Amino acid sequence: MPSRRAYWKGTIVKLIIAAIKPFKLEEVREALTAIGVRGMMVTEIKGFGSQSGHTEIYRGAEYAVNFVPKVKLEIVVKADMADQVVKTIEETAKTEKIGDGKIFVLDVAQAVRVRTGEENEDAL
Repeated sequence: MPSRRAYWKGTIVKLIIAAIKPFKLEEVREALTAIGVRGMMVTEIKGFGSQSGHTEIYRGAEYAVNFVPKVKLEIVVKADMADQVVKTIEETAKTEKIGDGKIFVLDVAQAVRVRTGEENEDAL
């Protein structure tokens, strides 16, 4: 639930978490910047979904890759911008092959800019 201050100001902030293929990162970043996203956090991750890993051959030996490399984006935006951000990530990151990734949208109870103490929408 948003803080009292956020509620009274009518501010609702969303956290968008996206796991995408690493080679799509720069293209997604450029597309998000073009629609007005002012910042994001990026983390290199490993995981598996429906593809459940795969096998590769290295120096003649076959081995299982159980976790696939991905890039996790964390983006906090005003709620009215969330659908546009999700659509932009979906369209830009899509390769139409298994393992394109996932996108999750969550409510943020509070956001604070450490330097100034600004909160919620003002902190973005």
